[in-house]
Amino acid sequence: MQPPEGYRAEIIEGAIEVSPTDRYSHSQIVFMLREALAEFLKGGDFAARNDTNVIHENRAWVPDLFVVAKDPERYVTDDGLGLTAAAVRVVFEVASPGERSLERDRVRKRREYARAGIPVYVIIDDYDGQGAVTLFTGPRPDKADWEDIHRVPYGTEVTVPEGPAKGFVIGEAITGPKRG
Repeated sequence: MQPPEGYRAEIIEGAIEVSPTDRYSHSQIVFMLREALAEFLKGGDFAARNDTNVIHENRAWVPDLFVVAKDPERYVTDDGLGLTAAAVRVVFEVASPGERSLERDRVRKRREYARAGIPVYVIIDDYDGQGAVTLFTGPRPDKADWEDIHRVPYGTEVTVPEGPAKGFVIGEAITGPKRG
């Protein structure tokens, strides 16, 4: 399926979602996150990627950013459309405005990433109060939920606790200063 120019398509919980590409503030957070994460992972066996389909059980997502082996060819799907979710160690989403977009990032993708067993999910959310970062660990695929959820307001650092991004800090350099 080829979405209209300026839009992207994902299959989330069995439904095709077509949404516009995001605002400048969204892209700026993704840019800062990618720059910092690339520097953090430099010299190791893992890399930060984006603009790639992640596929699990006939569902496809395009995360804002994720961590995968630098050489992920063994995880490319048979049809070449993307990488299997088994390759992904950490996924990052930056919340988009609008009720449907927020519900997609906060609820549906949260469940999808848990179902796929992705070890860590981080959502950076400008629209959660004065801005918040929420870290999900301990996926429960059978429950489509997470064992541990840690939410902090912007201005408070949060550290990825496990995997190849263990020790990576999300703070003001990525989110901007505390608001309000």
